[in-house]
Amino acid sequence: MTILIGIAVLAVGTFAFRIAGPALQARIQIPPKVQNLMTIAAAVLLVAVVATQALTQGHSFAGFARPAGVVVGGVLAWRKAPFLVVVVAAAAVTALLRLAGVP
Repeated sequence: MTILIGIAVLAVGTFAFRIAGPALQARIQIPPKVQNLMTIAAAVLLVAVVATQALTQGHSFAGFARPAGVVVGGVLAWRKAPFLVVVVAAAAVTALLRLAGVP
């Protein structure tokens, strides 16, 4: 029963956060500097998640093959390659390096 109450509380909290943006948009003015900072913070958070996933496996270094694949995928995405090409190229680079014995 406690789990169901916890789930309900989290669901209500999530809904409240999601509805607060449109409901308060007309009442609160966010300065342009804060909006710019929030945009930069979102990008930094995304880079941190990608770096953590690319460089670590469990509690240790993931090896060189995975980061190389992520770099290839990042460069192709930056060059605006189609998503399928980005994913396949990143996976292929990682697989080929592992096949060659690179950890």
